[in-house]
Amino acid sequence: MAELTYLQAIILGLIQGVAEFLPISSSGHLAVVQAWLRLDPDSQSMLLFDVAAHLATVAAVLVVFAASVREFFAALASETTSSPASCLPPAGDRTHAARNRVALRLVWLMILAGIPTGAIGLGFKDSLEAAFGKPHWIGASLIATGVILAITAFIPRGRRGWRQFRWWHALLIGLAQGISILPGISRSGATICTALFCGVMRRRAAQFSFLIAVPAIVAATVVKAIDIVRLEPEEAMAIPWGPIAAGCLVSFVTGVVSLILLLRVVRMSKLHYFAPYCVLMGVWILSRSAGWG
Repeated sequence: MAELTYLQAIILGLIQGVAEFLPISSSGHLAVVQAWLRLDPDSQSMLLFDVAAHLATVAAVLVVFAASVREFFAALASETTSSPASCLPPAGDRTHAARNRVALRLVWLMILAGIPTGAIGLGFKDSLEAAFGKPHWIGASLIATGVILAITAFIPRGRRGWRQFRWWHALLIGLAQGISILPGISRSGATICTALFCGVMRRRAAQFSFLIAVPAIVAATVVKAIDIVRLEPEEAMAIPWGPIAAGCLVSFVTGVVSLILLLRVVRMSKLHYFAPYCVLMGVWILSRSAGWG
């Protein structure tokens, strides 16, 4: 297997940044490109690159949703530090009070969504990781992603906001996020589409998808980081830190751009525009599976 170079790291960073947010599956594309570049996904260099690139995409989420995150934590702090009597809606300020009442509810919904995601990730970790080397799984999963995206063209506009967001909606979205660990299933596509199928407003569907993505990505990153945290000095010296840093920078910048683009696509109800690409990519991978690697 080849060692990671600057060009390879930039290519992988570009794919990670674009495909992590656009509904085309970053894991599926990275598995294909890593095989094409003859990179060992289990090597210390690639494990470290994967950890760093995912942290870069988390940073992209926090940058794009900076205003929403600040507002959320401000509302959460206000609600958790107020006395029960002070939480009653004051006259002329019912909108602010309603927003504060939603903050803790949103935390509860995020926790619920994390339960099936964590159960799938931990319970089927080995099986899911094994799928990265199986092109028929990646191809079939990409086709499934395309079908799911295509269906969104026929569902009506959702009207559920945070206060109409039910506990079972959160569980279903978390289940979709857990299934998206399978390479070829887009995490953003699966979670946003599931929210839309539940009748959630498009803007809220996208916000919830990326709010629950941050703890999920961080948790997965921590699990992977455990495998590389005890590097010997000579192993640390052999890590291509320069290419990894370059790839992460590219991942962050392209992640910000692609996330902004996805939010516009969701608001315009155009997720189904990505369906043909996913299906064609899946078919191509299946047709090439005999010469995989």
